[in-house]
Amino acid sequence: MEGNTAWLLISAALVLLMTPGLAFFYGGMVRSKSVLNMLMMCFGSIGLIGVLWVIYGYSMTYGSDIGSLLGNPFEMLGLSGLMTPEGDPTAGTVDVAFQAMFAIITVALISGAVADRMRFGAWLLFGGLWATIVYFPVAHWVWADGGWIGELGALDFAGGTAVHINAGAAALGLVLVLGKRAGWPKEPMKPHNLPFVMLGAGLLWFGWFGFNAGSAYAADGVAGIAFVNTVTATCAAMLGWLLLERIRDGKPTSLGAASGVVAGLVAITPACAYVDTWGALTIGAIAGVLCALAVGLKYRLGYDDSLDVVGVHLVGGLVGTVMLGFVATVSVAPDGADGLFYGGSAALLGKQVVSALAVMVYSGLVAALLGLAVKAVMGVRVSTEDEVTGIDEAEHAEAAYDFAGGRGGRPSSVETGAASGAKRLEGSKS
Repeated sequence: MEGNTAWLLISAALVLLMTPGLAFFYGGMVRSKSVLNMLMMCFGSIGLIGVLWVIYGYSMTYGSDIGSLLGNPFEMLGLSGLMTPEGDPTAGTVDVAFQAMFAIITVALISGAVADRMRFGAWLLFGGLWATIVYFPVAHWVWADGGWIGELGALDFAGGTAVHINAGAAALGLVLVLGKRAGWPKEPMKPHNLPFVMLGAGLLWFGWFGFNAGSAYAADGVAGIAFVNTVTATCAAMLGWLLLERIRDGKPTSLGAASGVVAGLVAITPACAYVDTWGALTIGAIAGVLCALAVGLKYRLGYDDSLDVVGVHLVGGLVGTVMLGFVATVSVAPDGADGLFYGGSAALLGKQVVSALAVMVYSGLVAALLGLAVKAVMGVRVSTEDEVTGIDEAEHAEAAYDFAGGRGGRPSSVETGAASGAKRLEGSKS
């Protein structure tokens, strides 16, 4: 038990690291005048969802089932009855910590779609409402005792539906309400710091081992299978994305490599403990190619998903979830099911499609309605002038980089006091 507890605590820390990694990944992809706001949206998600989770989110997710739709939010309000060292820690406080990190990063993922233009306060209000009305119930559907997706028999080991389809659909619903960035798509909006993007992708990959292998809830062979498949599919997805770039554009890019890594991680998440090596390679390669193609849909369909949350997380999550209906195998997971390619029936494929579509429609619709509600209450966008000037200055009174030889933000209280003292001293001398 002690070994399993230690592994789950380490995994929780790895999953928390993914959100700062996401902040760098997203932050490098925006323009220099927006990078601090992007970092703040990710870090703000940590603070906001961390508080909501311990007050009622864990209870709403894992409390006693109510109609197969949600847990009792009052049963473990404020973690009542859980803050004790007695009993199995992997079913108590350690589980609270581990699952908190999933809730945090799911909300943070949405922020990339609204980069450059959403007010920080509006983002926090939306994030809190969406987590309450969408994430906590959907996580209950998938993972909690009595949740209808789990009872249906659909497979989702670590969050293809609950995390990635959920966040990707929410991103689409929110950007439709928010509207396009000023100048998009005519003006070029290139990533300002590709090394940040690569660093963020590396941190995400590192943390994802806690995400996937940690979901075994034990330091055992299942965790090992999830770990190896996470490596395998991600490598295949990166190569698939780069190959498509080489054929289509003539050059493989660092942004493509980083994006391919994330696409592979997303796609293997629901499947990592249910497929063999060939299944992992297939899922990764297909996800790399399809996600690379999907990011261009926003130009054809006219929705401004700033950092391709829809193209990578929604599409990648759909690939991994639906592909389980083809490549799942009981030779790896005896308590799972065989997909069509391994002699199984179409029943599993049907369950995977139903679960994916249900989460996608519910999350996207509610996100759009919440976006409209926040817009009516306080507005969701900064002004066009502030957007053009820079959302960092408008929302946070700071700048990430010192281009003019001064400070990038407001002077600190120490500096202000020192400057005032120097002026008084100069006056006394004169």
